[in-house]
Amino acid sequence: MLRSLFSGISGLRAHQQMMDVTGNNIANVNTAGFKSSQAVFQDTLNQMLKAPASPQGAVQGGTNPAQVGLGVQLAGISTNFTQGSAQTTGRSTDLMISGDGFFTVKTGQETLYTRAGSFSFDADGSLVTNDGAHVQGWVADKAGNIPSNSTPGDLSLPISTLLSPTQTTSVNFSGNLPSDAKEGTVITPSLTVYDASGNASELTVTLTKGSDNNTWAVKVGDGTTDYDGGNITFAANGTTPDPAELTFPAAAGDIKVDLAGLTNYAGTTTVAPQKQDGYAMGSLQGFSITKDGQLVGSFTNGLRKPLGQIALASFNNSAGLEKAGGSMFRTTVNSGVPQMGTPGGGSRGAIMGGTLEMSNVDLASEFTNLIIAQRGFQANSKIISTSDELLNDLINLKR
Repeated sequence: MLRSLFSGISGLRAHQQMMDVTGNNIANVNTAGFKSSQAVFQDTLNQMLKAPASPQGAVQGGTNPAQVGLGVQLAGISTNFTQGSAQTTGRSTDLMISGDGFFTVKTGQETLYTRAGSFSFDADGSLVTNDGAHVQGWVADKAGNIPSNSTPGDLSLPISTLLSPTQTTSVNFSGNLPSDAKEGTVITPSLTVYDASGNASELTVTLTKGSDNNTWAVKVGDGTTDYDGGNITFAANGTTPDPAELTFPAAAGDIKVDLAGLTNYAGTTTVAPQKQDGYAMGSLQGFSITKDGQLVGSFTNGLRKPLGQIALASFNNSAGLEKAGGSMFRTTVNSGVPQMGTPGGGSRGAIMGGTLEMSNVDLASEFTNLIIAQRGFQANSKIISTSDELLNDLINLKR
């Protein structure tokens, strides 16, 4: 009877712990990045009432052991790391990992890991969590290169970031020069170019039809310097201008004028500048985050440039991580070491901007667990009350 009494007590304790786990899951049903847990039971020690015996030939057969269990205990609480549902927020700094992996954050000297991607920029331009922990990643150099093979650090995006001007060194023109145009016809496509300080000037290419169908005279000027490029001659089929490239000796430095894209067919004029490689200074006016975690800045000069990249961590055994509160996890001896890398690489998932991963709690399952825990608790309480009645009957025998 005492055995059954203590077994019932262990059952009450175990199902109370199951209730604690289930209650915590339900409480966090709307917590971003929360991963639900499940209580797992196991039986405790068993008392041997009769030892097993081996067969004795024709004399006697073998017998099995006779044991009485001493109750139940909590074997463990496992964490469910399945993907939670996606909730669109529209905030550019709300991020979700589609697949495996964890955001890496640093608070003080401790490194933690989370699936909750509700981030924002602080006054210093650092990307931080709601609790002020710094999100880890890589900051790009001035050329936009990201050293993702190095140790990640605090990721920042200062609003004072400037994109230095770059001098124009090459321009490209393409389109059609009409071979049936009259001699002396002038076509003057132009585009804006920049010097090393970002000062803009207008570069004009003057194309004048020659005496035959395949020849055009070329002059290049920027309002300060004029350059006579001679004649360009097309093949009989209207392609392959010769020369296909000219060098314009501008005051700020030579500019290569690429004419390889021109044609000389009969018809309309479609000559136009395609691109040039210079630009004025630009200040940061916005940013976006790509699937591979790159923070791409948008500048006032119309250009975009990578400014940094978010780092993700993966583990051999995610279930071995320890919950640290605040939707954070920390490593343990059984989680394995974090394997750092870029989103989408290795076993790590991609980044979805403007979206949060919500809790993976299944309310239907949790309510079912509530009923199971309640019934288990009630049944074990009956064991205790019944054992008590038996003990009471035993005591009353003396009367």
